[in-house]
Amino acid sequence: VQLQASGGGLVHTGGSLRLSCTASFPLGTYAIGWFRQAPGKEREWVSAIKNSLGTTYYADSVKGRFTISSDNTEKTVHLQMNSLKPEDTAVYYCAAGFPTIPQLAYEYDYWGQGTQVTVSS
Repeated sequence: VQLQASGGGLVHTGGSLRLSCTASFPLGTYAIGWFRQAPGKEREWVSAIKNSLGTTYYADSVKGRFTISSDNTEKTVHLQMNSLKPEDTAVYYCAAGFPTIPQLAYEYDYWGQGTQVTVSS
């Protein structure tokens, strides 16, 4: 069971990036969560999608700027990030599981390796 996070990079303030989380298995009823961790800071939940219901969740800090979605392959979840800010700079991780509370990292079973997002001012 593997998750591969990709799509990170360096952008200017106001720019966009699209992160992808690709699983080695059909995601089916799994939920996918995105978390991020900036240097010297705690890991922070960003967004989640419950594939079985199509329900999406967003942290207040990214609401209206980020969009999470599943694609037709049933193995990939995307995080479209628009209007990026320097404070969005972090390593972004995706995780899969069956969380009761999508914001809680310990409720996820599988984690990807992370992809770096850097937003310059």
